[in-house]
Amino acid sequence: MTGNHPWADYPAGDDPLLGALTGRLKILRNVPGPAASRRRDLLVLVPPSYETGTVRFPVVYMHDGQNLFDPATSHAGAWRVGRALDSIRNHGIEAIVVGVPNAGEDRIGEYSPFRDRRIGGGEGDTYVAWLADDVRRRVDAAFRTRTDPSVTCLAGSSMGGLISLYALFRRPDAFGVAGALSPALWFAQRAIFRWLDGLETVAGRVYLDAGTAEGPLLLADVARFRDRLIDRGLRFGHDLHCVFERAGQHDETSWGRRLPAALRFMLDLAATGRGTP
Repeated sequence: MTGNHPWADYPAGDDPLLGALTGRLKILRNVPGPAASRRRDLLVLVPPSYETGTVRFPVVYMHDGQNLFDPATSHAGAWRVGRALDSIRNHGIEAIVVGVPNAGEDRIGEYSPFRDRRIGGGEGDTYVAWLADDVRRRVDAAFRTRTDPSVTCLAGSSMGGLISLYALFRRPDAFGVAGALSPALWFAQRAIFRWLDGLETVAGRVYLDAGTAEGPLLLADVARFRDRLIDRGLRFGHDLHCVFERAGQHDETSWGRRLPAALRFMLDLAATGRGTP
């Protein structure tokens, strides 16, 4: 960390997943959210080399932060992000991961950029602005981050995947990479497709995936979104990657299993040295 900031070490307890982390997990407690009353803790995992070096690292902002590191706070099992980072480090890639917990019963509201007539929601713009302008400021002030959008990533699953895609194209000044695992593209009658078609330019780096056990509608949505991005100029295998995992399901275990490959693709720009430090 840099300077004097109230980030503390995360209490490891006795859980073997936390004890096995090879980086250092930090926590900033009671941070005001997009709505000031929706306070939450922010989590940051720095790689092992962080403590002894001066290098700046790319950053991955991940939604549903309580599901990433600690099984005790997870909805249905942790993603084991630390293990994923260990895996990509074997390929010469290191990054800082920021876990941004969801707002509980207000999760869908924050993660939905459009209002669904049946479910509601539609607070996504406020949430994205909070991530881009407040959370990033706090993280950049306390840690050695690379701040260029080309190495500033977003990642999430389901509704977290939807808001990651939206934020990428809504705030290209802040984010240049998105990982959308099993994204909820169906939300608000698939409004994300119509919104994408209305954009003048589409740029960035996108990882998409789904599991074949999640059903034909989700698979078709992901394939359609992939093809729409190609139509808008993204190049498959360069700016865009899409994976359909055989028998993958809509759960933390499946997303955690696919996360190392997702991060390898998302962070390729950082690994090859492109982008501004």
